[in-house]
Amino acid sequence: MGRPGLRVAAQALLAAWDANDGLGLAAAMDALRAAVPSPRRPAQARTTGPRQGTKQQAVLALLRRPEGATVAQIAEATGWANHTVRGFFAGLKKRHGIVVEVLERVRQVGPNKQGAKGSYTVYRIAEAG
Repeated sequence: MGRPGLRVAAQALLAAWDANDGLGLAAAMDALRAAVPSPRRPAQARTTGPRQGTKQQAVLALLRRPEGATVAQIAEATGWANHTVRGFFAGLKKRHGIVVEVLERVRQVGPNKQGAKGSYTVYRIAEAG
């Protein structure tokens, strides 16, 4: 005997329920379970680690350099806007506990300087410890 269709199994279950037949109810439930497809198992979490070659990895590599990186350098490497880079820094701390520290602030103000537009800050990942 093959698997009964869902409609047939449901009708048998309802008939057993209406008849208040305990033994028939158990058999009808088994038939219904056989007719209903089993739920799909959820996808298993990847155990291989983070994907390779992502923009996040590129930013982290720039920030891990001894000389650090500026927002402009990171924006150029990723194609992100400056405010996106700064938001990424905040997300690193909030979601991953990675602290980005200021390595150096270069101010371009005064005679023979470019002004505020030429000022920049160098960032890097803070050393643990």
